Amino acid sequence: MRKADRNEPVTDVQRAFGTYAARSAHLAPDIPEAGLPARRLSELAEEAVRCTAECCGAVATVTDGTDERPTAVTHPDLTALISVQLRSGEGPIPVAEEQGSPVDATDLLEDRRWPQYRAVALDSGVRSSVTIPFRSADLTVTLSLYSFRAGALADAPHGPVRALGDLAATCMLRDRSYRAALTELDQLGAALRTRPVVDQACGIVMHVLGCDADAAFTVLRRISQATNRKLSEVASAVVEKRGRGLEREFTALTR
Repeated sequence: MRKADRNEPVTDVQRAFGTYAARSAHLAPDIPEAGLPARRLSELAEEAVRCTAECCGAVATVTDGTDERPTAVTHPDLTALISVQLRSGEGPIPVAEEQGSPVDATDLLEDRRWPQYRAVALDSGVRSSVTIPFRSADLTVTLSLYSFRAGALADAPHGPVRALGDLAATCMLRDRSYRAALTELDQLGAALRTRPVVDQACGIVMHVLGCDADAAFTVLRRISQATNRKLSEVASAVVEKRGRGLEREFTALTR
């Protein structure tokens, strides 16, 4: 874990925020959906360490009510700190997510709130930590900062990491909306591509049964449900056979 320079200049803070913002603006189209949240979190954690004095490492997590829990760490030793909290349900991350405000462990030598977390942290050389939650709609990002010194992170929740976390949560919510819109467009495109064959199949059913368009569509839908096949597949089969040999099945489904 890296020990930050106590006198890190303000220009480095500004540079860190600008770097994260620039990357966020172009990240979504280039990263596969499965890896996008982890990439966002990784960049958040790295930039937070760069712009926080006395910070030796950071952990970022996100939850949106699903079973998936993407995380990112700036050093492998910090992975155990996430695991012990998720396994026990105790520690700064669960508390911060529940109460929606920063959770500060000023001196883990004296803090007795979370024995398992405390033991793992001290074993890793961590003396103090602060976990900051950032909420956007139903999505919650947590950013945990760690230090080798007691009381070194008291001002962190009010510093530049606040802006970084808010930006990260907003970007991740935007990513999710963007992906959902793409999925909807794909589904709409598939529906439009299959519409002509469904219309043809309805025309054939109307001719065979002498029924209207609504009744013909109902017949196709029932066949789809009964055979556990997509409506487009049923329609393609009807068009291919021109309805031949299906008269009895059509008639039975209209009774």
